[in-house]
Amino acid sequence: MSEIVTAAVTALSAKLDGQGFDGSAKFVIEGEGAVVIDGAGVRASDDETDVTLTASSDTFQSILAGDLNPTSAFMSGKLAVDGDIGMAMKLGAVLS
Repeated sequence: MSEIVTAAVTALSAKLDGQGFDGSAKFVIEGEGAVVIDGAGVRASDDETDVTLTASSDTFQSILAGDLNPTSAFMSGKLAVDGDIGMAMKLGAVLS
C-alpha cells in the first residue's frame, strides 16, 4: 500500500471521527490505490461501492487538507464521480 493511501485512510478516519458512513464510497487515487468508506469505517480497498470518486494524488490531498472544495473539484473536472451522485454529495459534506 502506498504512503498516500495510508495517509488518506488516517485522514479520512479522523474526519469521520468514529461515526459510520451511511452508504459506501471509494476514492481512487490515480497511480496510488483506493480507499473505501462505509459503515465499517475507512480502509484501503478496491471493493464495489455506491459511488466511486477518482482524482489525482494532488487533488485528493488538496480536498483532504480543506484547500479544495470537493464540489469545485468536480465542476472543474479534477474529480470524476461514477455512481450515486447523492452519495458523493453526502460524502462531500463529511469532508468539509
